[in-house]
Amino acid sequence: MYDIFSLPKTTFPKAFLWGSSTAAHQIEGDNVNSNFWHQEQEGGVWSQWDVEAKSGKACNHYEMYREDVDLIASLGHQVYRMSIEWSRIEPAEGNWDIAAVNHYRDLLERLNVKGIKVMVTLHHFTHPLWFEKLGEFSKRENCKYFFRFVEYLVPQIKHLVYSWNIFNEFNRGGYYGCLRKFNILYSHAMMYRYLKSESSSTVSTAHALSHFVPVRPYDKFDNIMTEFLDYTTNEFFFHAIRTGEINYPDHDGEFIPELKGAIDYWAINYYTREMVDSRKKGAEGKRYAHKKLRLIDKDFYYEEMFPEGLTRSLQRLKDYPVIITENGASANDDRFRIVHIATYLSAIKEAIEYGVDVQGYIYWSTMDNYEWGSFMPRFGLVDVNFETFKRTPKPSAFFFKEIIDQNGFDSKLIHKYLQELPVTGK
Repeated sequence: MYDIFSLPKTTFPKAFLWGSSTAAHQIEGDNVNSNFWHQEQEGGVWSQWDVEAKSGKACNHYEMYREDVDLIASLGHQVYRMSIEWSRIEPAEGNWDIAAVNHYRDLLERLNVKGIKVMVTLHHFTHPLWFEKLGEFSKRENCKYFFRFVEYLVPQIKHLVYSWNIFNEFNRGGYYGCLRKFNILYSHAMMYRYLKSESSSTVSTAHALSHFVPVRPYDKFDNIMTEFLDYTTNEFFFHAIRTGEINYPDHDGEFIPELKGAIDYWAINYYTREMVDSRKKGAEGKRYAHKKLRLIDKDFYYEEMFPEGLTRSLQRLKDYPVIITENGASANDDRFRIVHIATYLSAIKEAIEYGVDVQGYIYWSTMDNYEWGSFMPRFGLVDVNFETFKRTPKPSAFFFKEIIDQNGFDSKLIHKYLQELPVTGK
């Protein structure tokens, strides 16, 4: 835990962008043509949950998007990161759903009218079931289907998009596998060049920045495994963008000229550090007991605040501007979310002082949502009743709004929303 009452006054550069983020499958509901919906019906989405939930109506955002746009605007958000669901646009191979395109265009137009810049993610984990059955990105020849989708969609909405994220967190270990990483990087390179030819908007791919730490800092094997995990999660991507060379274990290297320099900014998703124990399967180390925070009624990866990891990790990204495209706290007690926001913003400000050009902070997430197998984790600034779908902004939403208004915060603002530091274990 951190004493946020002792934080100094923190202000951010002019034109710093503030906002929040969501993903289509997690909030829209009834995403029946996607690979993940099909997986939900068969079970086995995420073994961590005792009772797995299906997304169902999720937050019913597909029906309630007009209300949600008004809500986002009322909370003062300047940028909104969202994804467009490919499986709605092309539910069957080669069949385009014009009504779905019009839906997203109306959503984007309403956000623009409210003065909210829109960052669109083109692939946020989910895609059409038919694409999954073809082998999705595990086959290079399948990349053409993603290209076709993007080339169909972009001309219809490009005038409404402030920035593009091509993929979300493809770098995470195990989700796509080695060959998929090569093919997704190839797709990223081709789509970057296409988007820059079609649109004046900036382009990136959201990277899950994992800060790996050895459980035993002076142990040779823990350190070797830490470096290996950093390489296979982080450095391979940074190296590929900087040089055009994809270098990854268990696969011959590949040079893709179009990949070199194929971003306009580093889009960074960061939550907490990951402990590395070379003597455990998967090298998954336990968190130190004195740092563990049980913020929901279940063991979950977000059981520790580690903002200093963000200050450190961002310093390897001084060659392009940085936008924090995801950062948030899953907590039943909203006071911890206030602590989280203050400490992580303080960490970002320190990274700026060390020379990192951080240009924006996008909180995850706008509202409580479907967390890939469960509704238990609550990341939202806005509470959602998943039976009635009523939205209720939490105190943290108003704390964040005042931060946006002030372009920073001070102890007076913190004291307005917190009388004391929250504790767990009661």
